[in-house]
Amino acid sequence: MQITTPFIKLDSFLKGENAVSSGGEAKIVIAEGAVSVNGEVETRRGRKLYPGDRVTYGRSNFTVEAA
Repeated sequence: MQITTPFIKLDSFLKGENAVSSGGEAKIVIAEGAVSVNGEVETRRGRKLYPGDRVTYGRSNFTVEAA
């Protein structure tokens, strides 16, 4: 996903990538430890993601890119 701002929050990123269907679902999967950022489990839905960060959820891998 390309972002035009300096960062994007993890829950918003998952919604933007259509990895989850809602903010509530994003909150749950993040709290359950099902999401990794740069290879480490992340449980903070407000985690700021910057260009170059890699997000893994299930079998899907995403990269944050600058627009």
